[in-house]
Amino acid sequence: MEAVVTEEMRDFFHTNGYLLVKNAVPKENCERLIETIWEFTGQQPDDPESWYRPAAGMDSLWKHQSAGMIPLYQHQTMWDNRQHPRLYQAFAELMQVKELWVSIDRVNMKPPRRDDFTQFNTGFIHWDTNTSNLTFPLPRPRPVQGVLYLADTSADQGGFQCVPSIYRDFEQWLQTQPEDRHPTIPDVKGHEIVPIPGEAGDLLIWDFLLAHGNGQNYTDQPRFAQYITMFPAKPGVTRSEVVEGWQNRKGPSMFPADEREWELKNSDGPARLTELGRKLVGLDPW
Repeated sequence: MEAVVTEEMRDFFHTNGYLLVKNAVPKENCERLIETIWEFTGQQPDDPESWYRPAAGMDSLWKHQSAGMIPLYQHQTMWDNRQHPRLYQAFAELMQVKELWVSIDRVNMKPPRRDDFTQFNTGFIHWDTNTSNLTFPLPRPRPVQGVLYLADTSADQGGFQCVPSIYRDFEQWLQTQPEDRHPTIPDVKGHEIVPIPGEAGDLLIWDFLLAHGNGQNYTDQPRFAQYITMFPAKPGVTRSEVVEGWQNRKGPSMFPADEREWELKNSDGPARLTELGRKLVGLDPW
């Protein structure tokens, strides 16, 4: 199979902290998952007012929904992307590890900002790790994170944004920061926040030390994405919680749950897994 990640792409990743892999999954996969998101929320694509209301059967927004996070985890349309060979190959080649496990994470549907629904007008930059406990020189390889673009996403549509200039000179930048700096929220004064547009089916992978976040959506259409990452499998270790979540159509305990149990009630069993998918979830050993 032709390489997905070239040496030039790997060099770009090491310099800037992120990499956009084109056509990681077919656009048809993305369209099916977007249809699932509409079904899950009970909102309507042709009724913008519905985008700002709680999901059908809910009295309030889910936790983190104002940032676009939707607690959908185990649907077949999500697994079709997680176990797609080209998407797996992108992670395997970039990390130079074949034996991987896949994360179980949410989808994102972020509606356009509005003056009368200001709770949706969010944009942020952060790290998902405590950067006060780092040791130098920084090791490689390091954990990565990923997001799959489910629809064409312009630079002003509230999608992924990051600060490559801090990443490029990270150790020296840290030495200029005050001792009481925030360990997960950088001071970006003087640094450009770079939005990364992409097309449906594109996969963005980033180093966990890259300061990143989502922007505000200034368009008239929602931003759609699925969070997916992979990491080296641990020999001899079972993923009992992950396998149980797949079987029972539930998300990880660290993330908000859907109180309606929509996924359990609207499926005839766990998502169908390919041979690759069974290894990625941890059912079968590598």
